Amino acid sequence: MLQTWLPLLKSSRIIAVIRADDWQEGKKKAQAVAQAGIKLIEITWNSAQPLKLIEYIRTEFPSCCVGVGTILDKLSLQEAIQGGAQFAFSPHFSPQLLEIAHSHNIPLTPGALSPTEILTAFQYGAKTVKVFPVSALGGVQYLKSILAPLPHLPLIPTGGVTLANALDYIKAGAIAVGLAGDLFPPALVKQENWQEISQRASHLQQQLFNYIPPSG
Repeated sequence: MLQTWLPLLKSSRIIAVIRADDWQEGKKKAQAVAQAGIKLIEITWNSAQPLKLIEYIRTEFPSCCVGVGTILDKLSLQEAIQGGAQFAFSPHFSPQLLEIAHSHNIPLTPGALSPTEILTAFQYGAKTVKVFPVSALGGVQYLKSILAPLPHLPLIPTGGVTLANALDYIKAGAIAVGLAGDLFPPALVKQENWQEISQRASHLQQQLFNYIPPSG
């Protein structure tokens, strides 16, 4: 998985982040984005029954790649990997977590914000770094500022990425984006309008997939 992580991100460009307090809600969210064609699905560790959701997605949607997010400690990471997580995200950088994940051939994307934090994570072997929370320091413009002197870094902005600005992050140089709240509007979730949620996700997926970066 470590060897295929970057190509997978480049081809997918979007990670659907599912956070749910109820197992059935998490299941419906997963169905909506998987049926929309989104291949990368992250289940936050603080969701209800995250391991059950991971197992469900791997069984019902084998073409998807499912991982876990909001990993804070080694015990959670080890449990997630044993439960079938194919990748992991954390909101912070921990050399120990990175080492554990890589020993299982699992890509772990640590969260970082400043240039020093981002470069440190890469120097310790991270394949990708989550720029989080990107909106707190200027969103797309902040990502551009980071990538101006470091254009080779595969960064994944999260925290404030929306359907309206996701393509702007890709155009700015992000290898992929992570979306949570705006992918699942609370009003539509409350109405259980999963078809509308799936259609919104499908439109975004096609929008990002069809973007061709300028050559040179």
